[in-house]
Amino acid sequence: MRGLSQARNILCSKDDVPQSPAMYSMEQEKAVITAAEKFMLETMARYDPSHDAYHVQRVRKTALQIAKNVSPPPDMLVVELAALLHDVLDKKYVSAEDAADPYKFFLPFFESMTSQYGVDFVKDGRGRLITQVIDNVSWSTEKELKMKGLYTKWHAECVELHCVQDADRLDAIGAFGIMRCAAYTSVTNKQAATTCTSLWSNTYLPPSALYAPIGDPKQPNSAIQHFHDKLLNIRDRLKTEHGKRLGTKRHQVLLDFIDAIEEEYIFSESVPPKAD
Repeated sequence: MRGLSQARNILCSKDDVPQSPAMYSMEQEKAVITAAEKFMLETMARYDPSHDAYHVQRVRKTALQIAKNVSPPPDMLVVELAALLHDVLDKKYVSAEDAADPYKFFLPFFESMTSQYGVDFVKDGRGRLITQVIDNVSWSTEKELKMKGLYTKWHAECVELHCVQDADRLDAIGAFGIMRCAAYTSVTNKQAATTCTSLWSNTYLPPSALYAPIGDPKQPNSAIQHFHDKLLNIRDRLKTEHGKRLGTKRHQVLLDFIDAIEEEYIFSESVPPKAD
């Protein structure tokens, strides 16, 4: 499973990555970023709107904004490239074989950057770090690593990872997060909102019937359940100070949305069914 591969379990520490990474000219960096954009667009063209190029662009901009507010600053080139490529190998859209070894998958791209622009991501260690970040951004990956005792010091301390993670998670909440949740709900043919019991019950059900605790066999397979399982927990698991500040406002958008859903649900429950 992606997230528990041997490559992830033997993560390099900060000491394995050059402390003074190679410096490239502005023109070289711009050329590499443009190439990464093109690679991302071509690879993700078939992905649905919940994980499209517009999502990637928002994550990229937010990750860079977060990185600029971190002291000491992280490797900005690593942050930008990892953000641009973070969903290329999303396991919802690619084969298990491709997702199993991100470094192997991206190696031809890194090598082409050396031959075309003189930027050697293999030699300077950035290629390994970029793919480690990509391979560890996922919420579910982090959750499983912690559950299996595989969450390492690197996971807890890698600033480049935290910048991209926070940016990706911030795009899962707030107004864009709600739209993305709706888009993925549609693509996967889930219910937007349903109850833990029969749809046609004439018994009044409180708003709490729209979701159930994790592990409850009566959990609805719905977008609203996803809010309670994941989205409403994101704010408290952001890692950077700037990310946390951004998360506070976006979390409130989720709460307001849930309040509106429950208010409309209560109204619909108060309307008596039509007589036969």
